[in-house]
Amino acid sequence: MLDQNAKKELESLIGIEKLSIFNTLYNHIKDTYEVESKFKELKYVNKQWPANYEIKFTKGSKTFCGFYFGENRLGLLIIFGKEERTKVESLKNELSTKAYKIYDKEDIYHDGKWVMFELEDLSLVNDIQKLLTIKRKPNKLV
Repeated sequence: MLDQNAKKELESLIGIEKLSIFNTLYNHIKDTYEVESKFKELKYVNKQWPANYEIKFTKGSKTFCGFYFGENRLGLLIIFGKEERTKVESLKNELSTKAYKIYDKEDIYHDGKWVMFELEDLSLVNDIQKLLTIKRKPNKLV
């Protein structure tokens, strides 16, 4: 769980509305999956997606997903491997057009398809929850 100082820093950086979106997804992940989270300040700036902080969820040495916090920006990064991409593409009709367009436009690299969802409102929450179940089966009772 984030300490009060981290919460205040994130609220001042991304605003209360985006912090509420983050809390919704953060709580879902913590309540549904057995994963560890690590909060850290980023020392470099990615030109495509500038961010000041990251919260990365991992299971062992494998990354599950990560939140990125920039000036008035909140993003969630999910990396899909080859088998996971096949599953996502089979769910195309179950995802919103907006979510699938975000997924579809991203490039495929040697280690997977890196998909950054910029979260401006709650419209992508249900889609992200579906996509997270492809990445990892829930292992906690909700």
